[in-house]
Amino acid sequence: MGKKKRKKREVDEQLLDSLFTVEREWKQIKSLLNQSIEPTIEGRNTELVAQAKYLLLLKEARIRKISAVRYSK
Repeated sequence: MGKKKRKKREVDEQLLDSLFTVEREWKQIKSLLNQSIEPTIEGRNTELVAQAKYLLLLKEARIRKISAVRYSK
């Protein structure tokens, strides 16, 4: 049983790492598009994909009841 908890913790940490990475990417793309004079459709689509990835990971973290405070390094 201890191995299962250890494995869950590792997966949870990977999920949090991915969540923070995708959030940074999404905010960076959003910032670029907001500063752009004439944003392209492709740029907007890229932002929407990044936002969807972030929201999906966030939803998974909520389902798994993961707290970033618990896993601070």
